Amino acid sequence: MPVLRKEDEEPPPVRAARFRSARRVPAALTALVLLAVAALFLYDTAAVRAHRPGMHWRRSLTRTLAGHTLDDPGVVTAAAVLVALGVLLLVLAATPGLRAVLPMHAPDPAVRAGLTRKAAALVLRDRAMEVAGVRAVRVSVRRARVVVRAVSHFRELDEVRADLDDVLAVGLDELGLAHAPPVDVRVSRPAGKG
Repeated sequence: MPVLRKEDEEPPPVRAARFRSARRVPAALTALVLLAVAALFLYDTAAVRAHRPGMHWRRSLTRTLAGHTLDDPGVVTAAAVLVALGVLLLVLAATPGLRAVLPMHAPDPAVRAGLTRKAAALVLRDRAMEVAGVRAVRVSVRRARVVVRAVSHFRELDEVRADLDDVLAVGLDELGLAHAPPVDVRVSRPAGKG
């Protein structure tokens, strides 16, 4: 029985996570603006609690807001804008941002590799065009699957579909994607000239 040395052992598979956008600049700007506004309100509240007059802008804002009700068009518009801004910030915080980059297998946890969806689609399209009988191919790599639409002009459609399935399966393996999506292949005849 052979003895396995440490270098002969296969490393455990590395889980490839989806790429996420850093968004450092927008996050820093938003944090700075919120910090400045919070500090301003905190200073003004502390001044009022210390029996000093509030800031001039706060007194004038209070007088202006006292003359408006909640159903005024200006108040409703301002509230709608603030709600839309809040929803936008929540959506930006929840979305990954780099959906166009597909994670690839990496030999080392310190290495991250990715392939754009467009590049993967081009490689798979070139592979599909090598199949005999294929006249034209459209490939789109989506989030959940690869959609292939081929036009065949002289072979049986089932034979072309089987060949495309084989070629695309090999092509996906060669791309080295961490999570190879399933392939949806449809083959049709060219539209008649008329």
